[in-house]
Amino acid sequence: MSEEHTGHDRREADVEDAVEDVHHEAVEEGAERLHRSWPVLLTTGFLGGVEISIGLLAYLLALHETGSHLLAGVAFSIGFIALFLAHSELFTEGFYYPIMAIVNGRATWAELLRLWGVTLLMNLIGGWITVGLIVVAFPKLHPVIAETAHHFLDIGLSWQGAALAVLAGAAITLLTRMQAGADEAVATVVASVAGAVVLAGASLFHSVLDSVVIFGAIHAGVEGVDYLAWLGWIWWVIPLNVLGGLVFTTLPRVLRSAEVREDAPA
Repeated sequence: MSEEHTGHDRREADVEDAVEDVHHEAVEEGAERLHRSWPVLLTTGFLGGVEISIGLLAYLLALHETGSHLLAGVAFSIGFIALFLAHSELFTEGFYYPIMAIVNGRATWAELLRLWGVTLLMNLIGGWITVGLIVVAFPKLHPVIAETAHHFLDIGLSWQGAALAVLAGAAITLLTRMQAGADEAVATVVASVAGAVVLAGASLFHSVLDSVVIFGAIHAGVEGVDYLAWLGWIWWVIPLNVLGGLVFTTLPRVLRSAEVREDAPA
């Protein structure tokens, strides 16, 4: 019995050590992101929009050829893998790392708003430009782009739409947390694929990714899709993405790491 308890205590200690390590890494990563210079912030946000659009191209091609949203979601993982390997920034990645830094007194809420606002704007600009090139280069994808854009806009602000937006925020923040806990690059790639299948394969409402799809439909001249329709969609998706990421993923982990903060030296 004593050996069993000893083994259990050892496993529990290992888990606590892993939680503490991930916590400290998240705080450091969040502080680094929040304290970036303006040029770095602008370029990482722009590149994030470009890279997520490359993932979108893979998604649209797979959907066009197979008709399967799940397979298209796997193809879309190229975008998440690129974001990780290239160290770019996606707006919704800011729901975990920066919050951990703020909670631990390493940054301010004003710096968080700066990170979120600039990153979101540059994501959208990078995505708008890149998807414009995709529309010109691949006319055969116009019907798929139109159908996908209408899926988001036609559901609109409803219980279903709200749930899809909250789930998207929770899913992308969980992906960020999984990547933070991965020790090997292979594990990070697996997490990226899993996140892409859930987010894109299930057609959740992601403020940046789906905005780029809608921009593509606008570039392609799809009837019933314009910037006014996009504004009527994006204004409620963003806060629900934030809500999903913070409440369902980040907040429990903040509470989970409370003992680590209490044990930290003053």
